[in-house]
Amino acid sequence: MDAAAAKPAKSATGPTEETVLSVKHYTDRLFSFRLSRPAAFRFRSGEFVMIGLYKDNGKPLLRAYSIASPSWDEELEFYSIKVPDGPLTSRLQKIVPGDKVLLGRKPTGTLVHDALVPGKRLYCFSTGTGFAPFASVVRDPETYEKFDEVIVTHTCREVAELDYSKQIVDETLNHEFLGELAQGKLVHYGSVTREDYPHKGRITELMSSGKLYSDLGVPALNPETDRVMICGSMEMLADTKQLCLDAGFVEGSNATPAQFVIEKAFAG
Repeated sequence: MDAAAAKPAKSATGPTEETVLSVKHYTDRLFSFRLSRPAAFRFRSGEFVMIGLYKDNGKPLLRAYSIASPSWDEELEFYSIKVPDGPLTSRLQKIVPGDKVLLGRKPTGTLVHDALVPGKRLYCFSTGTGFAPFASVVRDPETYEKFDEVIVTHTCREVAELDYSKQIVDETLNHEFLGELAQGKLVHYGSVTREDYPHKGRITELMSSGKLYSDLGVPALNPETDRVMICGSMEMLADTKQLCLDAGFVEGSNATPAQFVIEKAFAG
């Protein structure tokens, strides 16, 4: 990278340097990439970790990114927005295979099975790159051991921005091993806000109007049977959380599992 000559000595507690294995650009605003995974790196599907690059002064610039790959994957996958003037993403979007990316050593987060009490149906509500942790969750066999139905919603501004989530769900349903578990359980529900599409509107509008549930052929949110994970913009988090609270759901955490959880890790 551009600050290679200024890199400080490695630390036993600081980030590791991982190799970029592949990069895929979906739109002029979205891309995914895969990194090498250290042998000692452990995480739960749905968690996030700090990743980044060295600045010109040799200091690391790190941001929280959800890990999009499942915990069993030998590589680490990430899904990112491109911000033209973003301190990190303006440079991260230019990485190519063989480059180095910094990886933190301590994954964490609440979008994990441990933070939810048992239920029948799992909803994963996401907007934009907030789908990333659910790319991990839907590819984890444990998800299908714990739930009879897994409904992933992904709301974006434009239809092309749904490509990544569609790809992940399709790959999961057709996977040699996961497909057997996910068939008949995993459902992808995409909606857009700025173009014509069968499902149009913000996810909160589709929930409030009941269209989401009628489209899916399922009952409205019920804390007795449903569990919810939410990841997206701050506004979406607040509004979707309120709909869950209004429906009688209790927010959970790693320390106190309950009926819904939200994540607040963002890249810039």
